[in-house]
Amino acid sequence: MAQAPLFVQVLCLMVMSVVCAQAVNLGIVFSLPQALPELYTTTEIANAFQHKPAASSEGPPLVMKPLLKPPLVSYSRRYARDTGLELSRLLRIAPDRIVISTEPARWLRYEEVVRARQRFQRNAGGRDTHTLMAPFIVAIRQDDGRWLSVSPKTTFPSPWQQRILIWFVVSAGALTPFAFWFARKLAAPISAFSAAAERLGRDPQASPLELDGPTEVKRAAQAFNDMQDRLRRYVDDRTAMVGAVAHDLRTPLTRLRFRIESAPENLQAKMVADIEQMEAMISATMAFVRDATHLAERSRLELVSLVESVADEMAETGLDVSAEIGPPVVINGDPIALRRLVNNLLDNAVKFGACARARVYRDADGAVIEVDDDGPGIPDCERERVFEPFHRGEPSRSRATGGAGLGLAVVRSVARAHGGDAALHNRAEGGLRARAHLPL
Repeated sequence: MAQAPLFVQVLCLMVMSVVCAQAVNLGIVFSLPQALPELYTTTEIANAFQHKPAASSEGPPLVMKPLLKPPLVSYSRRYARDTGLELSRLLRIAPDRIVISTEPARWLRYEEVVRARQRFQRNAGGRDTHTLMAPFIVAIRQDDGRWLSVSPKTTFPSPWQQRILIWFVVSAGALTPFAFWFARKLAAPISAFSAAAERLGRDPQASPLELDGPTEVKRAAQAFNDMQDRLRRYVDDRTAMVGAVAHDLRTPLTRLRFRIESAPENLQAKMVADIEQMEAMISATMAFVRDATHLAERSRLELVSLVESVADEMAETGLDVSAEIGPPVVINGDPIALRRLVNNLLDNAVKFGACARARVYRDADGAVIEVDDDGPGIPDCERERVFEPFHRGEPSRSRATGGAGLGLAVVRSVARAHGGDAALHNRAEGGLRARAHLPL
């Protein structure tokens, strides 16, 4: 059944639901005793008009209430006319002052009504055999022209409504386990899709989605796997192309170094500086490509210790770097890539903010690495652009500070490779706060 097409599974569920509900209904109809009609004698009706006890062994009590106008006359049954004549005799009023509106239950056949009246006559011992079957309304015109009516008190649930409620409850109880099992089987492939999409965001090299479930789900899973494979090849091709271009640029730069020797001395220093800067950018690009193509094994690691060790190493070189010690935060990640992320955040804060204060904590969605500095901050228009590769910030972050403009690009790349992200925020008290969010 799990391998059948989704259309077939849903169709089977609907057919089985209808069959099960009808089977329960038939079982209730055949097992429960037949609901008998409720009969009232003319004596009981007359007592109700005379404010005497009007209890009935056949159904709910009779109630009397005023009417603005007489009910619609329904003399479709001869016994209603006979009952009207009997009531006029018991109440000592003219027959034309009595209006009887009765409509026997539509779910009873006429033969069943006759058998019910015969049963009632036997139980009454032949006394007062004039009866009315609920529902009915008996109205009498008073001397002042107003109308009073007597009718059975409405009860909820009625016998017929009780049967409907039993049918509904039993049907729902019988169908719930099967519907729950079917929903679980149907939702499992969809949950697998959601997990696979999340896993692809954290690790582009994740294993393909397993082909299981209905035919439609298998086709969708195959399309998802093909898309993942095409994305992986696309990224690998573009990364390899960038690496190849950066590598090939080293040869013409080497030739330029030799040719500089014949250049005027007043130009040699500037030309050498430009070439060194280009070589630094090429080296940074090669490292960026190498990191992007490096498939490190992910493992459980403790972020607080990682940040603390990187901060201590930088502080030993005389930099103003510190890390707050907090509760352990364990995630599943690439230790080398995460170390590079932390190192770049701290190095960026020291270069442009003179100091770096790091902390690690957990929030509702995952782990957070924050690094604060005391620099001039960054304009809002630059907060996203600085994450672009080779982008250099405002003059406050001048070229004299060094770097090739790949530090924050690596930070965001590593964070997103783990299923998270990175962002910059200006602090109210001054300085910049870099935040990297990583899922647990």
